[in-house]
Amino acid sequence: MKRKHLTIVLLFSFYSIACFAQQDQPVNYGSNPQAGSYYNNNGTKIYYEVYGEGKPVVILHGNGGSIRGRANYIAELSKKYKVIAFDNRCHGNSGCPAGYLTYEQMADDVDKVLQHLGIDSAYIWGDSDGGIIGLLLAIHYPAKVKKLLASGANLRPDSTAVEPGLFPLLNVMEKQAKADSIHYKQFLLLVQQPHIPLSDLQKIKSDVLIMAGDRDAIRVEHTMEIFKNIPGALLCIMPGTTHFVYSDRPQWFKEMMYDFFDNPPRRTTTVELMSGSIKK
Repeated sequence: MKRKHLTIVLLFSFYSIACFAQQDQPVNYGSNPQAGSYYNNNGTKIYYEVYGEGKPVVILHGNGGSIRGRANYIAELSKKYKVIAFDNRCHGNSGCPAGYLTYEQMADDVDKVLQHLGIDSAYIWGDSDGGIIGLLLAIHYPAKVKKLLASGANLRPDSTAVEPGLFPLLNVMEKQAKADSIHYKQFLLLVQQPHIPLSDLQKIKSDVLIMAGDRDAIRVEHTMEIFKNIPGALLCIMPGTTHFVYSDRPQWFKEMMYDFFDNPPRRTTTVELMSGSIKK
C-alpha cells in the first residue's frame, strides 16, 4: 500500500510539474498556432493573431516589422483588451502578391479581417506605416475606427514631412533592399507613398490621438499639420524620443495609450475654460 501510494504521489507530482512547465512556456508571438489565423483577401493571405478578451484593440506595425516586434505590448494589452495583431501584407507571415504594394491595400486587409471576426469597431494603434494605415482606415472605413492612436505617421514621402537628413541613408537602404523582392517592395512603399490629402483628414470623425517623438524621423511641423487638420484630434509630442516612442519611453507611452483608450477625449480649450469661469 505504501509503495502504491508513493507511486501515485510521484506520478501526480510529475504531472503537475509537466503542466506547470507547459503553462510557463513563453508565447511565440508572431508564430503562434494557438492564436494565429489567415484570412484570404482576394487571393492574398493575411496573417493575424488574437489574444485576450474585452474591447478590441488592433495593433499595426511599421515598415519591415511584424507582430513579433510588438510582443511585449501584446502580452500587456491582452490582459485588458481583445488584441488583434496584424502582419501587414508583404510582412511577416502574410502573403505578398505580384504588383504594386499600397497602404490602401493594407487598410482594406484590416477592414476585411475585422468583418470576418464580426468586429464592428475597434481601437487602433498604428506606428509609422501602421499609423498611416490607421489614418486611411479612419478616412475610408470610419465605422471600424472607434479610436485611433497614430504615432510617427506621415501624409507624403517628401522632405516637408520626413527629416531631410534621412534621404542620404535611403540611398544606401535602396541598394540593400534590391537584393530581395519583398524588401524592395517595402522600400518602395516607404519612399513613394503615402499621398493623403488634407481634405481627407478633415473628414475623419473618430477620436484621434496623433503622437510623435520630438526627435522623430517625421518632422514635428508635419505632425502638427496632421493634428491641425483632424477635427477634435489630440496631440502628444513625446520629449526625448525618436520615431520609436513606444520603446524609447514605454511607461509614458502606455500611460498615454490607456488614458486615451479608456477615457473620453478632453477637447476643451483654454479659451473656452477661461470664458466659462469668467461667466460664472
